[in-house]
Amino acid sequence: MAVYTEVDPDDLAALVARYDIGTVLSCKGIAEGVENSNFLLETTGGRFILTLYEKRVQAGDLPFFVDLLGHLANQGCPVPAMIRDRGGDAIQQISGRAACIIQFLSGISLTHPTPTQCEAAGRALGAMHRAVAGFSGTRANSMGHRHWRGVATATGDLDAVIPGLQATVDAELAWLDANWPSGLPTHVIHADLFPDNVLVLGDRVTGLIDFYFAATDYRAYDVAVTHASWTFSADGTRCDLDRALALMRGYADEIALSDEEVAALPLLARGASLRFLLTRAHDWVHTPADALVTRKDPSPFLNRLRRYQADDALSLFSAA
Repeated sequence: MAVYTEVDPDDLAALVARYDIGTVLSCKGIAEGVENSNFLLETTGGRFILTLYEKRVQAGDLPFFVDLLGHLANQGCPVPAMIRDRGGDAIQQISGRAACIIQFLSGISLTHPTPTQCEAAGRALGAMHRAVAGFSGTRANSMGHRHWRGVATATGDLDAVIPGLQATVDAELAWLDANWPSGLPTHVIHADLFPDNVLVLGDRVTGLIDFYFAATDYRAYDVAVTHASWTFSADGTRCDLDRALALMRGYADEIALSDEEVAALPLLARGASLRFLLTRAHDWVHTPADALVTRKDPSPFLNRLRRYQADDALSLFSAA
């Protein structure tokens, strides 16, 4: 979440008037994250999130996200509904951007999850994977492994971000291209289930949010993304084995990965680490100076990449 595009108060009032959610009381920008412009919208009818879709979310993909969240909600997953106006439309236009008003879910996002919270997150991911198996929609992964070389090129001088990064990225891209697996179980995945995209109350998951990278890809890749984001120290140098075990145990309570998927997890986690290293490096270089957004340091994902390259990396994914 972030704010790149401001909203005129009169335009906001006109937008809210299309809904049965009351009138505007306040609308405050949310600085976390990097992808879209997000606001905490309070009306006489309650709290909502107003999202304006920016650079990496295509307006043509929004019906897919609306349908996906509707499907997951109907399956009992704790996801935020996109509110429809009186005409039945969920997708709007404001400030020159496609926009949605989204249900507000209670809970907080974590910065230092406990093993018990990691287990709950793993279980929620597995339950989401079971629920989405019956979803008929598909979407190409615009941030899948075939796109990472383009992100690297678009970033520019990677060595200006981290000295020596260009050679590391070039070597890793070549290795991943040569070794990326085929034939693993595939369906729609979240692809970005970081702790700040999970809401919890105590040890209970109350919300899975920000599905805007959701796409059709390997379910084991989703597990790898979640492992990389939930189980490491803030600087990425150390994988907490208690958290890792709990995360994988929670997921295994819902879904048993195949032997082929388990064997591929270190490779997929290398890919996940490179993906977030590159997008963070790109945003570090290209985020506008006046944007209300917290840029994220790419170096912790370089450290994760190095850990997943180690010979014993498979041991990090034990569920028992």
